[in-house]
Amino acid sequence: MTERYGGKSGSFELQLAEFAAQAKGAIDASLREIIIELGGSLIRMSPVDTGRFRGNWHLSIDVVESVTFDDPDPNGQEAMAALVSAVSDFTAGQAAYIINNLPYAIPLEYGHSNQAPQGMVRVTLARFQQIVNEAIRNNQV
Repeated sequence: MTERYGGKSGSFELQLAEFAAQAKGAIDASLREIIIELGGSLIRMSPVDTGRFRGNWHLSIDVVESVTFDDPDPNGQEAMAALVSAVSDFTAGQAAYIINNLPYAIPLEYGHSNQAPQGMVRVTLARFQQIVNEAIRNNQV
């Protein structure tokens, strides 16, 4: 029976279990990639005056945090590194929140800055399906 189904040694049941584990890993990897691309887009598209706004994007898992940060991050490298670090343990079934709690986030999203007149969130969300499709392609089983 082991050679009839797939040519591998081991039972068909074991092969299904291995495939299920690979599929779960691919789903988790795809979700992490999506979160990183969404967050990275928000960080990159954020207008920069002092860099504080760009540095206040952060990832929260399963809770909506209400924190703000004082340190400027004009190039977004620290915010991006924190996002990548925070997403490393993310798995399917959890909720991911990409948050910027500065009080001027909403005015910036709706055109208050000439650097980002179309906002950041709306532009990123318009690319959402493309981001998802690319992540799925990159993590196929």
